[in-house]
Amino acid sequence: MIKKLLKILLKLISVVVIIVILLLVYFNLPVKSPTQKADLGVTFSYRYAQDILLNWREAYLAMLDDLKVRKIRIPVYWDLVEPQEGVYDFSNVDWQLEEARKRNAEIILVVGQKVPRWPECAIPKWAENDDEKRKARLIDFVTLTINRYKDGHPEIKYWQVENEPFLPFGICPEFDVNLLDLEIATVRKLDPTRKIIITDSGELSLWINPAKRADIFGTTLYRTIWKEGFGYFNYPIGPRFFQFKYRLIKIFARQKNAIIVELQTEPWINGWTTNQPLSEQFKSIDIAKFRDNIDYAQRVGFPQIYLWGVEWWYWLKVYQNHPEFWEEAKIMFSQ
Repeated sequence: MIKKLLKILLKLISVVVIIVILLLVYFNLPVKSPTQKADLGVTFSYRYAQDILLNWREAYLAMLDDLKVRKIRIPVYWDLVEPQEGVYDFSNVDWQLEEARKRNAEIILVVGQKVPRWPECAIPKWAENDDEKRKARLIDFVTLTINRYKDGHPEIKYWQVENEPFLPFGICPEFDVNLLDLEIATVRKLDPTRKIIITDSGELSLWINPAKRADIFGTTLYRTIWKEGFGYFNYPIGPRFFQFKYRLIKIFARQKNAIIVELQTEPWINGWTTNQPLSEQFKSIDIAKFRDNIDYAQRVGFPQIYLWGVEWWYWLKVYQNHPEFWEEAKIMFSQ
């Protein structure tokens, strides 16, 4: 009996291994570049720009006027806008939107408690220790933000609600899907004119849960990461991997609209990026990998690609005498 069970188990394992190998082969089959290249944009975080000691407004204007970026994803940081309960300061968000509007740029405005850049969740300290209060005040904050910007801001093209909400990553409270659904419903009710983006990890998720809630699904795309116990790790997958998952959400989530909302064009290393030597930073991405990642993302075939790391490119240029990423990006955005 035990021998029979072992044989069955070995057969099952063999089948699984064969399927995995076949999928990996399929995912890595060559993909032609599309005839129509995707539109490029960036995520800009004034929090991160300050963290790496940039003059963030100077960096933002350089992005607009030197790189000529016209698609920008901007997070609204709850803890920075409402540092004290009921006391609001939207001035930094207002300024970014005003400068974008002057140049006919279009904005994805990210609202919620989990938004781009570490520590992921931007919860004010006054709301951290009371779950019920946090959830109620979060809905109030989302409501206030949408009402503030829904009219008179043609530069805002889309709302993004939360950032990779289904991915357990960052310093965040336990995920509450009902809270997410309430946020989405609140935004949709307050502004039915704009589409809502919901995002998820490109490599670590099947996308179905966020995709079925979204008007547009946004995936991240990282190719080289650093992981405790492994060091640097290259995902062994080609663009077909993302095309395959796109087919899944078309079938199981009835979602036909997908973009790359975050493409790796800055390092993923152990610790804070700019605290490490350049030799370490360039292990996960150098200028050749920068170009290759953008080419790879183009081959996925989604219509928009938002690059991740514009603040780092500017930091390299201003503080490290390494303008090559900035200059390469200038070429990319001019095409």
